[in-house]
Amino acid sequence: MSAVHRKQRLKRLVRNRWLYIMLLPGLLYFIIFKYVPMYGVLLAFKNYQPFLGFMDSEWVGMKHFDRFFGDPLFWKLLKNTFVLAAYNILFFFPLPIVLALMLNELRSQTYKKTIQTLVYIPHFMSWVVIVSIAYLFFTTEGGLVNEAIASVGGEKIQFLLSPSWFRTFITGEVMWKETGWGTIIFLAALAGVDTQLYEAAKIDGAGRARQLWHITLPAIRSTIVILLILRLGNFLDTGFEQIFLMLNPLNREVGEVFDTYVYTTGISQGEYSYSTAVGLFKSVVGLVLVFGSNFLAKRFGEEGIL
Repeated sequence: MSAVHRKQRLKRLVRNRWLYIMLLPGLLYFIIFKYVPMYGVLLAFKNYQPFLGFMDSEWVGMKHFDRFFGDPLFWKLLKNTFVLAAYNILFFFPLPIVLALMLNELRSQTYKKTIQTLVYIPHFMSWVVIVSIAYLFFTTEGGLVNEAIASVGGEKIQFLLSPSWFRTFITGEVMWKETGWGTIIFLAALAGVDTQLYEAAKIDGAGRARQLWHITLPAIRSTIVILLILRLGNFLDTGFEQIFLMLNPLNREVGEVFDTYVYTTGISQGEYSYSTAVGLFKSVVGLVLVFGSNFLAKRFGEEGIL
C-alpha cells in the first residue's frame, strides 16, 4: 500500500472516528457473547467430566455424533422439528407481511397507531402467560371453548392432550404472539416506497389492487427475501420454552423436538457433551440453509445477505 493510500485511509479513520467509537459496543457484544462462547462447541468432541474440567476431559472425536445419528429417536426428533419449522414458515412467516400491507392501507393515522399498539402487546407476554391463556380457553375443566361446545350439545375435546392438536396449538400461539411485532420491519420498508409512484399509477388508472401488486410488493420484495433467509437460519429453533410448557406424556410423540431433547439429556441427565453435539448439529443445518437460500436468492436476482 502506497504512502498516499495510507494517508487517505488515516484521514477517513479520523474523519469518521465517532462512527467507529459508536460501533465498539456492538462489536464487543458480539465478540464476548457470540464468538468467545463458540469455544464451547469443542465439548461435542470430548467426554466431558466435571471433576476433570474442560481441558483435561478425554477427546472422543465423533463418538457423540455417531451415537446421535444411530439412535432411532433421531428420526422422530428430526421429523417433529422439521414439521413444526415448516408450519412456522408456511403459516406464520406470511402473516406479518399481510398485516403490514393491511395497516399500510389505513389512512387514519390514529386508527393505524392504535391497531399497531394492540397487535404489538402479545409480543411482550412471556410464554408462560401465553400457555396459561391457552389452558384457560381450551382445557376440558371449565375452558371457555369446551364449555361453548358442551352448551350446544357437543362433546368436549381434549385439545391440550391430543397429539393431533399439538402442532396446531404451537403454530397458532406463535402467530398470535409474534405477528404484530413482525410487522415493524415491513412497515418501515413500506414507509420508504416513493409516493410519486402511486400518484403516477393513479393517473394511469391503476386501482388499489394493481398498485399493491406492481408497486408495493416489488418495493418490499428484497426485505421479504432477506428476512426469509434469516428465518431459515433458525429453521430448527422451534422454541424450547413454549414447547416444553405444552408438552405432556400424551402428546410427547409429536412434541419432542431437538430443543427439548437437548434440555432433557444435557441438563436433566448430565450428558453435556452429547447434548452439545445435538446442538451443534442444529447449528450446522441452520448454516447450510442460510448459505443455500442465500445462493438461490442471488441466482434469482436478489441481493441476499452475504
